[in-house]
Amino acid sequence: MNSLPPTLFLALRYLRPRRTFVSVITVISVLGVMLGVMVLIIVISVMTGFDHDLREKILGLNPHITVTSIGPMRAWEEKAAIIEKRPHIIGVSPFVSSPVLAKISGRPFAPSLWGVDPQREKQTINLGRFIIEGSKGAGTVCLEGESAVLGVEMARRNGIVIGDRLLIYSPKNLEDRKVAYLPTELTVTGIFDSGMFEYDNQLIFTSLETAQDLLGIGKLVQGLGVMTDNLEGVTEAQKDLNATLIPPLHARTWMEMNRTHFSAVAVEKNLMFFLLIFIIIVAAFGITSNLITVTVQKRREIGILKALGATPGNILSVFLIQGIAVGVIGTVMGLVSGLAILHYRNDFLNFLRVRTGFELFPSEIYQFNMLPAQTSAGDIAIICGSAFLICTLAGLFPAWRAARLQPATALRDY
Repeated sequence: MNSLPPTLFLALRYLRPRRTFVSVITVISVLGVMLGVMVLIIVISVMTGFDHDLREKILGLNPHITVTSIGPMRAWEEKAAIIEKRPHIIGVSPFVSSPVLAKISGRPFAPSLWGVDPQREKQTINLGRFIIEGSKGAGTVCLEGESAVLGVEMARRNGIVIGDRLLIYSPKNLEDRKVAYLPTELTVTGIFDSGMFEYDNQLIFTSLETAQDLLGIGKLVQGLGVMTDNLEGVTEAQKDLNATLIPPLHARTWMEMNRTHFSAVAVEKNLMFFLLIFIIIVAAFGITSNLITVTVQKRREIGILKALGATPGNILSVFLIQGIAVGVIGTVMGLVSGLAILHYRNDFLNFLRVRTGFELFPSEIYQFNMLPAQTSAGDIAIICGSAFLICTLAGLFPAWRAARLQPATALRDY
């Protein structure tokens, strides 16, 4: 250690008192920084994971662009042909959707019915890739005739299996009281698992013709799902479609239709960052308190050093390095522990659920079966950089006070 520069040698020496290996106050300061960095990395990574997985899951059963009109859309084949000719468009599929009342074995529930064209839906949502039961083959789905494909959570909650028959009451059955409409009976031919609780618990897919007949809208549709060849260029494709299509036809991107979800995640992520950064600020006060104590204890030594020719810059460096050292050690420990906890996060949650029966992140609320997390190099850099900067600033004031101390004053006090 004697080969170290004098300022660095003294800074490290002051971190370790004579009677103990390391100062208790220093340990507390390091642990404070470590906890702050660790919690920030865990929370921000989980929020980033939520955002990423939410995008993936929403895109799983949603087209990139949705074209709708005011009321049902007429002559949709002509409009689809126009859209297919536009740049970057690789698929167009019609759909109808409506809330309905369903019954099985006398038990009612209220899902959302979606009618899609069995031949065209592969160009947009490709429902077959999510089928886990009842598939006619890999990547295929049976929607011919009066059939239904529903989510795994809906099937589980209502005890539905392949081959069961559902009675579907549409708004047409309930609103038109002058005519007695019988409910439509649909046979369950498939069960899908999109990984998003809201979809798996609410959606029933059937053929376009069956849905049109249920809703009593003839050959009309409610919209067109559009797929692009580049997700990053969705906004440009949307602008092109809005410039091409005649109002009241209007194109909206998947981001616009799910703006509430993503805005909520973004606000929560930013809010959590600013709230949790105060953990590091509290730890920084510990660093400041520790360094002030050290400068008071070392007044005589500071006076001797300055009398021997040490410059104010040398003294400032000695105590500033202490704050930097605490910040670096705490930040590195927080980074390592945070990444380790993220790696084993789902193992811990599963252990907690098995041992206590308590589910920390219910899928009904958070829409995920497993806790997602995605570590971003940018987020890590901001967190670690902020912690380092705060710790450096925390050491600046006591170091500045020590540097201003006059040798005569320091030696006279002793």
